[in-house]
Amino acid sequence: MSLVTDEIRAKAEVYHGDVICQEKSKELLDEIKLPKGLLPLKDIEECGYNREIGFVWLKQKNTIEHNFEKIDKPVTYATEVTAYVEVGKIMKLTGVKAKELMVWLTLSDIFVDDPPTGNITFKSPTGLYRTFPVTAFELEEETKDAKEQENKEVKEAAAAAAVEVKEV
Repeated sequence: MSLVTDEIRAKAEVYHGDVICQEKSKELLDEIKLPKGLLPLKDIEECGYNREIGFVWLKQKNTIEHNFEKIDKPVTYATEVTAYVEVGKIMKLTGVKAKELMVWLTLSDIFVDDPPTGNITFKSPTGLYRTFPVTAFELEEETKDAKEQENKEVKEAAAAAAVEVKEV
């Protein structure tokens, strides 16, 4: 049974189609200061966001499994993923499970202790939790852009220092 009621849908921004839903899900993660690679969904048919209550949903064609390579953790995403969101937090999450040893655990909460850097914690309804570096869930392009920006700043600082040395 879907948690997306007509009442919630009536007050929500709703989008259809994979391209726009991919874009909107990344915008949402950016807005709430969570890494953009956290929801690697495919073939998204519908996404919605009721800002009034902070409720979000994503519907995709098939359940998918994704392995977060930097931490070697497989995660499954059901055909419907729902949650309540606020800055640095995803609460009452449904439709997401992570494999720990040989057991698939339902995830219920995700939060970052110091958005957008720091650590990200995943919690199950049983109280079990795991914490990882936020960088493990960034998109490759985010990591690349951050490195390029850092290199640019280093070059600018070096150029400024060279100008100061010449003026002495």
